[in-house]
Amino acid sequence: MTSRLTAMSRATERATLALSVLGGVCLIGVVAVVTAGVVMRYAFDAPMLGVNEIVELSAVALVMSALPYCTQRNGHVAVDVFDTMLGRYGRFIGDLLSRGIAIAILTILCRRAILKALDAAEWGDATNMLQWPLWPYYAVLAAGVALTAVVFAVQVVLLVARGPR
Repeated sequence: MTSRLTAMSRATERATLALSVLGGVCLIGVVAVVTAGVVMRYAFDAPMLGVNEIVELSAVALVMSALPYCTQRNGHVAVDVFDTMLGRYGRFIGDLLSRGIAIAILTILCRRAILKALDAAEWGDATNMLQWPLWPYYAVLAAGVALTAVVFAVQVVLLVARGPR
């Protein structure tokens, strides 16, 4: 059982790392586009068309592709005001409950993002200025929240296997 849990944890860790590389590429792209936009506007008095669209869409891809990695590393903000009052069993139930709620919400969001990606692909939805297709960004959103839900599910399994501490 322990080897299966370790293998499951390693697989999700590799998947989150792979998706976070996409986030890193998006971050570098945003920096490059914003830098080029500023230089073009103020040095050459020739503003670039569509910089805002590029930054907005890249930010969606950046955040959604980094979300599973942050979740895997327990990098989210956690408030432990009630930890001593709840005790180890209360914390255990709270950890399970918070992850269960997150899985439910992320599953709903994933389903909606998949439907929206399919709809955008079918109808050819695109950005206003650059006419970039929107479906890939919905797909990245869906992949990010789906993998985050999987990470939370693996954490639930590991928590249950470990028990209250």
